[in-house]
Amino acid sequence: MDALAHRYLDYVRVEKRLAVRTVELYALDLLKLSEYCEQAQVDLVKVKNSHIRRWVAHMHGAGRSGRGIALILSGWRGFYTWLGREGLVPSNPVQDVRAPKAAKPLPKALSVDDAVQLASFDSEVNDPWLEARDAAMVELLYGGGLRVGELTGLDVLASPAARGWVDVQAGEAHVLGKGSKRRTVPVGTQAVAALQHWLLLRDPTGTHTTQPALFIGHHGTRLTAQSIWQRLKRRSAQAGLATPVHPHMLRHSFASHLLQSSSDLRAVQELLGHANISTTQVYTRLDFQHLAKAYDAAHPRAKIKPRAQK
Repeated sequence: MDALAHRYLDYVRVEKRLAVRTVELYALDLLKLSEYCEQAQVDLVKVKNSHIRRWVAHMHGAGRSGRGIALILSGWRGFYTWLGREGLVPSNPVQDVRAPKAAKPLPKALSVDDAVQLASFDSEVNDPWLEARDAAMVELLYGGGLRVGELTGLDVLASPAARGWVDVQAGEAHVLGKGSKRRTVPVGTQAVAALQHWLLLRDPTGTHTTQPALFIGHHGTRLTAQSIWQRLKRRSAQAGLATPVHPHMLRHSFASHLLQSSSDLRAVQELLGHANISTTQVYTRLDFQHLAKAYDAAHPRAKIKPRAQK
């Protein structure tokens, strides 16, 4: 490694008092920089912006992630900032170089069959109260695309203090979403039936009349988001699903399945409560994946059989 790189590592270790592991990572970054300089036959102090961009492209082409490249660039940027303060370089060649953006992972959604299997699952546990409550929660999450925070905020009745409530007769859920924005979501017949059954069992002894929350635990307190995560994970395992289900997965499934059936992106945006259409457009990628799988499985020209060798 170049002597200047060793001086810089001494600086960050002694004067900046960085952690040992951080200094080790800086050393690896500078070792990679030295290797690139050697290959390009250029001194460290004569590296230009074009060199940095070329090396970023090389790392990206070799399969390094955008986050990994960003960390390396951060190490290089700090090194050239120090060289500038030492009067050894006229400008920082890394200053305006950014790593390639990492592709956003697709949201995970259940298949239609798995979602229906979970929603229609009838638990064999000997607790009709829990079964009625959990079934109603699943129906609202999958049937209405609610966020888990919107679900926990639902009350039995509408009131000035209520964050949200369900009008069972009208088949509507009124929720308070992100940015304190209210929206109305239609509630399907299956969800209405599940809610009516839950409301019949929710407070049979009349001991929770002062608790406004729609979904409560055995002690009469409002369910937390963590509790709903745990109940869904348990229920999906009991239903025989291979993937543990969490509340947002049901929201993703709601959006994906709607788009598969209707292709109405604007309507799905309204139902999900997205402020920007670009947030909803990620589900079109899920829809394309669904179509691509159907094509691969069914179309006679999707898979070309190799010719038999003579």
